Amino acid sequence: MSDAVAQAVHFNATLVPHRSLSRRGFRWLIGVLLAANLLIGLPVFLLGAWPVIGFMGLDVALVVVLFRLNYKSGRLTETLTLTDSALVVTRLDPEGLVEETRLDAYWLRVDMDDPPEHESRLTLISRGNRLVVGRFLTPDERLEVAKALRAAVARVRTPTYDHRWDE
Repeated sequence: MSDAVAQAVHFNATLVPHRSLSRRGFRWLIGVLLAANLLIGLPVFLLGAWPVIGFMGLDVALVVVLFRLNYKSGRLTETLTLTDSALVVTRLDPEGLVEETRLDAYWLRVDMDDPPEHESRLTLISRGNRLVVGRFLTPDERLEVAKALRAAVARVRTPTYDHRWDE
């Protein structure tokens, strides 16, 4: 098939890690932690145990750092695009590095346990190449992606009959 011919997209999905706490929720959490630390730490400070305030500030700083690392890891994305000839998996890591893998669509096999277990992996196999995707998804989410991708692969392999030639 010529590069000049546009290929149909049969499946396109962007997989992203779930983050249950929004940025606004994060700000509320830090505000509550600061208020609780002041409520507890100020009387202790006034009683003469002044180092306690420093340690209480340190725990809030640690929570902020850990949540920022968590949000940074949440910027990982994987995009799966199935065309007539290939499945293209594009990974964008948290640092902005892009990695692209192409698998032959005709030979593509989607491997996933059904029902899924916690350690079940969504593995894409084509001509000896293996690629695990969606590690950050829940097992049920991985199974949902696997089923949708299997259906799309089946459509790619099924030739369509062109009725225009009957005339």
